[in-house]
Amino acid sequence: MMPEEIELEMTKIQRLREVLVRRESELRFMMDDIQLCKDIMNLKTELQNLVATPEKDKTKPQKQREDELIQKIHKLVQKRDFLVDDAEVERLREKEEDKEMAEFLRIKLKPLDHVTRSPTGTPAEKKAEPPPPLPPNKPTIAKTGIAIIKDCCGATQCAIM
Repeated sequence: MMPEEIELEMTKIQRLREVLVRRESELRFMMDDIQLCKDIMNLKTELQNLVATPEKDKTKPQKQREDELIQKIHKLVQKRDFLVDDAEVERLREKEEDKEMAEFLRIKLKPLDHVTRSPTGTPAEKKAEPPPPLPPNKPTIAKTGIAIIKDCCGATQCAIM
C-alpha cells in the first residue's frame, strides 16, 4: 500500500472510532434519562398517594413528606432539563465536527483518486480497488440524540414532557 492509502485507511478507522464513541455517549444520555424518568414517576406515584388523603386528615409528617417529594421531583426535572440541553449541545458539536471531517476527507481523497485510478499507472496501481465507503456520520439510528431523549419513556407514559 502507498502511504496515501495507509493514511486514508487510518482516517477511516479513526472515523469509525468516533462514530462508536458518539454512540456510546448517546446511550449514556439515554440511560441517565430513563433512570431520571423512572425516579420521577416513582416520586409522583408516592406524591399522588399522599395527595389522595384529604387535607384535614393529614398528619404533620405527611405534609412534610409532600413538600419533600415536590422538591425532589423539581430537582429531578431540572436535572433532566440539563441533560436534554447537554445532548443538544453535543449534537450541534458533532454536526460541526462532521462538516470539518467531510471537508478534510474531500481534500485528502482528491489527490488519492488520481493515484489509484491513473490509466498510465503501474499494474499494482491498476489493481488497487477503490477505497470502501466511509462509515456513516452517525450511527444508523433514526433519531438524533435530543429526539431519543425526548422520546425516552414515550409521550403517553411520561407526564414530565
